[in-house]
Amino acid sequence: MAPRNAQPRKRPEAFPEQLEKDPNHHLAGPFLPQTPLPSTTPSRTGSPVSSSGFLSASRRVPPWWLQWATNPYTALKILITPVVLCLNWHFVTPYVAPGLPNPFAPIFLLSGYIPDSKPEDPRYSKTYSDLVFLVYYIVFFSFVREYLAIKVARPLGRYFGLRKEAKLDRFAEQFYALVYFTFFGAWGYVSDHFLFVKNLSQSPFSASCVSYRPFGTRPNTFGLASTLHLPSLTHTNMPQPDYPHWDMPAELKRYYLMQFSYWCQQFIVLILGLEKPRKDYKELVAHHFVTLWLVGWSYFLNLTIIGSAVYMSMDIPDAFLALSKLLNYIQWERAKIVTFVTFIGVWTYFRHYLNIKMLWSTLFESYMVPEASHQWNWSEGVYLVWWLLPAAFTSIFALQVLNLFWYWLMWRILIRAIITRVADDDRSDDDDDDDEPPTANGKQD
Repeated sequence: MAPRNAQPRKRPEAFPEQLEKDPNHHLAGPFLPQTPLPSTTPSRTGSPVSSSGFLSASRRVPPWWLQWATNPYTALKILITPVVLCLNWHFVTPYVAPGLPNPFAPIFLLSGYIPDSKPEDPRYSKTYSDLVFLVYYIVFFSFVREYLAIKVARPLGRYFGLRKEAKLDRFAEQFYALVYFTFFGAWGYVSDHFLFVKNLSQSPFSASCVSYRPFGTRPNTFGLASTLHLPSLTHTNMPQPDYPHWDMPAELKRYYLMQFSYWCQQFIVLILGLEKPRKDYKELVAHHFVTLWLVGWSYFLNLTIIGSAVYMSMDIPDAFLALSKLLNYIQWERAKIVTFVTFIGVWTYFRHYLNIKMLWSTLFESYMVPEASHQWNWSEGVYLVWWLLPAAFTSIFALQVLNLFWYWLMWRILIRAIITRVADDDRSDDDDDDDEPPTANGKQD
């Protein structure tokens, strides 16, 4: 028999309710009502910091060989070094050994220029130096992220009344996300639209004036390449009729590699735990892995058109998501609701409508690719064998499954906000409140 004073056992919450009330979920957490800002959240004066003198208490201190990932001053030293060496080579070497190519330029500048491309339309191919370029800009984005956090985002958060170190860290993360996704979303759209209009008068089946050179090899006079025909927002054909896209304009190659560097840097942050992980850590790791897998192979297999479309479909809605999270942190309730509703509309178009068009195209429009491209031929730069398009479909579909999971959660959050008006509550669990380190008197802020 149960004890007389025993409390009745609570029925465990269902999975959706657990997610919606989880303050550490990357989507649901920031939309929970926040701690009132001015009066009930005093600032902490004795917050411990790392030996570097700038990390907050909630940040994990990396080993010495990864200091560049969290210390912007270490990252800046690494970034400046090849630039100084490149300038030194450029101004000194001509007097010592004229004609020697600069070995430091490909570290931070594009490589693979095709000499016989048109001067008014220079093109670039893939080279092994692209790997060094990726590494350099991984460090670059680490520098930008941390510098913005220290010099802009955290002071801005304090200005709006945020005091907790963990909350300031989350505010800085979303501020960087807003800056990055706004810039690259606009760059991707404008660049793709400009290049599409530029090549609109050319036939999508016309042959290129230059031949394929895989990774800097000698020209192949029988190479099958064609004029780049970039898609606008409504051109999402996976099997492009002008495949392969190996001769890239400078804008496309720079955009593609810098985006790739960003996602690599974010993946490093997740895997090494340089930031405190949220409860949906596995979801985010899966999303980053599928993204890197998709855009990496699309670059290697000369499918850069679909890679750029995937980039753009993620960047633009993520900018609205970051903005709505920032507005929630500073408790601008009406602006937050308007932005979140707008975000759902933008997400629906980019993350679902366009992605589904890509999936449809992958399955049913393979006839658009020239028959000669349906082979694995390194020297020709064509790799569309029978299993490649199903593999691409699987990757995009996996991305769509993750997006649908978050989409379902977003609608639950919106419907709950409309019905229950929880945003009007004056107090609820904050994002990372439970993990805030105690102050000198042993209490939490």
